[in-house]
Amino acid sequence: MSAPTPQPGTEPGRSLPVTFRPTRTRIVLLAVGAAILVTLTAIAMLLEGLGAGERASFVVTGLLFLGVLALLARPKVVADTDGVTVVNLTTTRRLEWAEVIKVNLRTGDPWVILDLSDGTNLPAMGIQPGIARRQAIRDAKELRALVERYGTGPRDG
Repeated sequence: MSAPTPQPGTEPGRSLPVTFRPTRTRIVLLAVGAAILVTLTAIAMLLEGLGAGERASFVVTGLLFLGVLALLARPKVVADTDGVTVVNLTTTRRLEWAEVIKVNLRTGDPWVILDLSDGTNLPAMGIQPGIARRQAIRDAKELRALVERYGTGPRDG
């Protein structure tokens, strides 16, 4: 008698939905952005002789830095029972499991690349080796296992 096929969300390990993101990189980016904002705001308030517009320009510059760094901290990959959502810097793409053929993270790659059933590739910036290589490798393996379990695309021999 064969074992029953696990249903989505019932496999051992983390249950679905699961979110993959470069946590350390995200913490560093948001902390640096907040520090820049606080520093520029403090400078604006401490410098005597600045007008309201000049003070505001310091604060706005700090907010711009924080905004850009928050944008860089945005990427994530969310796997759920219906498929995968890839959130990159400025785009979000929803994929059904059958659309994802392969999960690649080769040496030197800045992030995971998903091979799709339409013949294209999609960068998944939510899994990136940057400053947490081991975590990225674990996340890529886990996403690969999910694709193999729930996807219906061709398999490598």
